[in-house]
Amino acid sequence: SQAGISQPVKQIMEEAVTRKFVHEDSSHIVSFCAAVEACVLHGLKRRAAGFLRSNKIAALFMKVGKSFAPAEELCRKAQELDLQSQDSLRKMPRLPILTSPGVKNLWIRTALFEKVLDKIVLYLVENSSKYYEKEAVLMDPVDGPILASLLVGPCALEYTKMKTADHFWTDPSADELVQRHRIHSAHCRLDSPTKRPALCIQKRHSSSSMDERPSPSSSAREYVESLHQNNRATLLFGKNNVLVQPRDDMEAIPGYLSLHQTADLMTLKWTPNQLMNGSVGDLDYERSVYWDYAMTIPLEEIVYLHCHQQGSGGTVVLVSQDGIQRPPLRFPKGGHLLQFLSCLENGLLPHGQLDPPLWSQRGKGKVFPKLRKRVPQGSGSSDSVSDKEEDEATDYVFRILFPNSQSDVRCFFFPHLNKVIFLVSCRTPLKMLCDNMKNQIISRAFYGWLAYCRHLSTVRTHLSALVNHTIVAPDVPCDAYKGLTTDVWQTFLQDCTTYKEPELLRLVYFGGVDPSLRKEVWPFLLGHYQFGMSEAERKQVDDQVRLHYQQTMHEWLSCEEIVRQREKEQHAAALAKCSSVASMDGPGQKMTHHDSTVSNEVKDLLPFGLFFQVFESVEEVDQIETEPKTEEAKQAPKLQNGAVQNGTSSPDSGHPSSRNFSVTSGLSDGSFSTEDSAAAEAAPRSAAVLQASGKPAGGESDDLTEDTEKPLKGEEKEGAGENAANQECLDSYTLNLHRIEKDVQRCDRNYWYFTPANLEKLRNVMCSYIWRHLDIGYVQGMCDLLAPLLVILDDEAMAFSCFTELMKRMNQNFPHGGAMDTHFANMRSLIQILDSEMFELMHQNGDYTHFYFCYRWFLLDFKRELVYDDVFAVWETIWAAKYASSSHFVLFIALSLVEMYRDIILENNMDFTDIIKFFNEMAEHHNIKQILSLARDLVCKVQMLIENK
Repeated sequence: SQAGISQPVKQIMEEAVTRKFVHEDSSHIVSFCAAVEACVLHGLKRRAAGFLRSNKIAALFMKVGKSFAPAEELCRKAQELDLQSQDSLRKMPRLPILTSPGVKNLWIRTALFEKVLDKIVLYLVENSSKYYEKEAVLMDPVDGPILASLLVGPCALEYTKMKTADHFWTDPSADELVQRHRIHSAHCRLDSPTKRPALCIQKRHSSSSMDERPSPSSSAREYVESLHQNNRATLLFGKNNVLVQPRDDMEAIPGYLSLHQTADLMTLKWTPNQLMNGSVGDLDYERSVYWDYAMTIPLEEIVYLHCHQQGSGGTVVLVSQDGIQRPPLRFPKGGHLLQFLSCLENGLLPHGQLDPPLWSQRGKGKVFPKLRKRVPQGSGSSDSVSDKEEDEATDYVFRILFPNSQSDVRCFFFPHLNKVIFLVSCRTPLKMLCDNMKNQIISRAFYGWLAYCRHLSTVRTHLSALVNHTIVAPDVPCDAYKGLTTDVWQTFLQDCTTYKEPELLRLVYFGGVDPSLRKEVWPFLLGHYQFGMSEAERKQVDDQVRLHYQQTMHEWLSCEEIVRQREKEQHAAALAKCSSVASMDGPGQKMTHHDSTVSNEVKDLLPFGLFFQVFESVEEVDQIETEPKTEEAKQAPKLQNGAVQNGTSSPDSGHPSSRNFSVTSGLSDGSFSTEDSAAAEAAPRSAAVLQASGKPAGGESDDLTEDTEKPLKGEEKEGAGENAANQECLDSYTLNLHRIEKDVQRCDRNYWYFTPANLEKLRNVMCSYIWRHLDIGYVQGMCDLLAPLLVILDDEAMAFSCFTELMKRMNQNFPHGGAMDTHFANMRSLIQILDSEMFELMHQNGDYTHFYFCYRWFLLDFKRELVYDDVFAVWETIWAAKYASSSHFVLFIALSLVEMYRDIILENNMDFTDIIKFFNEMAEHHNIKQILSLARDLVCKVQMLIENK
């Protein structure tokens, strides 16, 4: 239930942040309402639906409305909207009956827009036994309240019905963008993303040929939507049933002719009627042959319009700058040709004009110019011209003029030849034009050569250190795309000399590791074992690691006992303080002697957020306070060999923070659960708590233990400093412990492996690592790096060792390191060299060439971007790439992610917010085989650039 709701909630909140509003017809609203309705109806009792079995959600809300005022008001509004929708359907009987998502989820949508959905669901959760069966989602003591909490955010947003040009199509989901690209870009498929788009050089066809089909960057519904008035382009003219003959061997077909104007461009579009009436959801419609007949013509390419009047209709032939004629546009009767020319002339102003201009006639508006037909020579004087010969001309040639035009191009149309003859008279001498052309050619050649030199200089300067200079081929000596197979691995284990380390790493780099072998191979890849070790040597390494891990567990578990005991006592003291303030009778005076210390203890609680985690009752506190001190509690803690714990470091700890926290009871069975450490005696633990906090074991401050002597003044100062250091270490570990526990509980909890027992293993390994690296401490994300290792290895000690090796590289990616800035700088250099078009887009759209959207990729080695099986494949490839191609292979995986969707990013002109949203939605939906293949190709491409420098 949480997974089904959280994703739509996340999308709605992201849309609210990025677009400042959420449209009521957004696709995210539809999916959200459907998910909520499914959860609310899950496990609903039959009698809760009442008599309205056809609309259970309405029946449920009406029943809730009898005892819950917000639901009662909602029912009234939802019923009104339901009646309105039914009336509108009855008024349109000829239309096909379609149940829109908005009507289907009307009650949930209304509750959301009225901001009462969260309140109603919370009421249902609190009274779930009345409405639901035991297995229902809302009956669950955890999922139910969480579901109600998730609805608070969407119910606090503002929703709008405002009609905007882009509220439907310009903010689609990442999946929809990918689907659009697959449908309309068959020539540039996603399985070959490295292919750069071809230059826009179109082969000119005969006069009967059509212009190119609508841009493949737009989907069918986007294209049809663009034909209407919107805030991006003004619709100047629109007329249906304009005939065009697409090819010489077919009849003219009707279509919709529209003239659109943007800030600096006018565009003429003609779309066959079959496309205007098509079904947007039909795949055959998307692939219809009529798309090949549609025209999109920028008016800046048109020089002349030849118009021929035919009765009350007319025909227009558009002539391009190079003399190519577009197919004739035949207008229906009704003066539409003149209307088209009038709208075109108005759109050209003030920067352009028609030559000759249309005339303005009082009462009629604009009309064709009054031009007389030429009298043929030899027909007599002008006085003999008949009235019929003085009629207006029926053929016109209009020229589109712009003030910046430098040449005078004259055109003459010969109807009997059906040809247009151009005469060009340049105002500039021909020699000067030739000289200018020569200079431009030389200049372009020079700057091209200069750009190439700078390109290679950048390669040498910035990229040479990112890859190995030796190119490793996948097919020499054998096909490495099969990967590291079981046969190869068994042969290697039997005789380590049969395969050298580079060969095994080459197999892993190109083909990965057989899933059944990962538990054995990963320790080699991470450095836990060295290639070439014998079985005895590997066993010796395992024993050392296990002993080291056990010792580490002993130390931090002992420290954890101190932390838990201190928290318990501080909780008790805090409750006692509250109780003493609230009570003025005898029991209040019983704790008066604690007042001097409670305030300081309460202050100590605040930095760790512990003051608000008081769960013990007052009776338990009183029991703790009145419990008599035993003689054992006054004893200093002793080690297993009987020696008194005197503050020296543990011999195997290797870390100064282990002082004064030696283990009081060992783990003899080899297990590492925290339950075993709880078997330590209470008296020594109490003494350890007092020792760590700088207090004596006795009840009074001047009491001494039986086994110690009173220190001298110098020793007192030294002991005070040591206690301060211990207290600082204890505080640091406490803070890290709480962070780890919080992250462990939510780490990949939906993955099958992480049962409570395995989450405990994850916590043990994480605490052990942090105990050895308290100077670094725990940072959010470390659990994400440890989790896949534990899944594969399923062994705490082995996972601890391999994680330690992994963190040698990954540590610098966290805020305390400086590797992230280096990654961003390298990504900038790589994409600037390998894909300048993408780099230019990033630079122009808000300049996100800082590549901050890659932060999570580098921080977690793409763990959050992929499903678990893909994470395994990517990680082992990264580890092997250090030796096979590049120690910075993560850069090329990141670059391949960008290049994989480069066409989609370019087509949709994505800015920084768009690209973050896109990759967040694409998480766990990538084709990892394509990404790794592309990443290897990019490495090879850089290697080739360096080799050919």
